[in-house]
Amino acid sequence: MIQQNINRIKEELGETTLVAVSKFRTLEELTNLYDTGQRIFAENRVQELLSKQNQLPNDIEWHLIGHLQTNKVKMIIGRVSLIHSVDSLKLLKEIQKQSLKQNVVTKILLQIHVAQEDSKYGFVPNELVDLFATHSFTPFTHVQICGVMSMATLTQNTNQIEEEFQKTVDTFHGIKKLITNSEDFTEISMGMSGDYIIAKKLGATMVRIGSKIFA
Repeated sequence: MIQQNINRIKEELGETTLVAVSKFRTLEELTNLYDTGQRIFAENRVQELLSKQNQLPNDIEWHLIGHLQTNKVKMIIGRVSLIHSVDSLKLLKEIQKQSLKQNVVTKILLQIHVAQEDSKYGFVPNELVDLFATHSFTPFTHVQICGVMSMATLTQNTNQIEEEFQKTVDTFHGIKKLITNSEDFTEISMGMSGDYIIAKKLGATMVRIGSKIFA
C-alpha cells in the first residue's frame, strides 16, 4: 500500500520534492517507506527525530519541520540536512551560534506566517523582505538560507489556500531579488497531505506529506 501511495504521489508531484513526514509512525512503517526508495524523512520534534535517526539507515536525509525551541538547537546541529521552521531572528542567532561552535554550515528555510491562525509561527511577509533589504541576515556566516516555508490555514476554502500560498511565492521572489548571491535561495516548502496539489501548482519545490503516504 505504501509503495502504491508513494508512486501515485510522486507521479502527481513531478519534479517537486517529496518530504515524507514520519511523525507518529512506527519503525516498521518507516522501514517499509525506506524500502520504496524514499530517502527524505521529516519530523516535528527533535527527540523523535534523533531517536528514529539512530534506529534507521544512515543514508536518510532528515528534515526538521516543527517549531524549534532555542534550547533544543544544539541537539540537532550537524544531525539534520534542513530545518524548515526558522521563525524568528532569535532562533536564527542560536542556530548560527551552535553551528559556529561545531564548525558546520546549517541549511535552513525561513518560515512565513501566511495562515489566518494565531497558532502558526513565522515571519510576517513584508517584515521579512525588509530584513533582507536592510542586510539583517549578513552576519549569519554558518547558516545557509535556502528559501522559505509556510503552512496554509486549515480550511476547505481552496481560494484562501491559494491566496496564502501565492503570498508565500511572492515573498520568496521579493527576497530573491534582494540577494546578491541568490543561487542557494531556491526552495519553497509548502503543501501537506490536504493541499499539496494546490501548492505544487503555485510553485512549491518541496511538499511535506505524511498521512497520504500511510493511508
